[in-house]
Amino acid sequence: MTCYFRWIRDVLDEAGVDLTEMDKRDVDRVIHRIVGVEYKNCSETWKRLKVCLIENRGRLVAELHDGVAAIQS
Repeated sequence: MTCYFRWIRDVLDEAGVDLTEMDKRDVDRVIHRIVGVEYKNCSETWKRLKVCLIENRGRLVAELHDGVAAIQS
């Protein structure tokens, strides 16, 4: 879980996600939902996440921001 977080730190920052140990799992679930992969399938999630970063980074950032905001409220 979250093995790819170090590679997307700038995306998390851009989305306004303050990543703490407490919420890593929740953020990971949001990312899995965004890319349409069952939770805990990290290799497939990372594969699709890289495509999202190339094809539509802005949408990814917006969805990440909204998804994390939803779980925090």
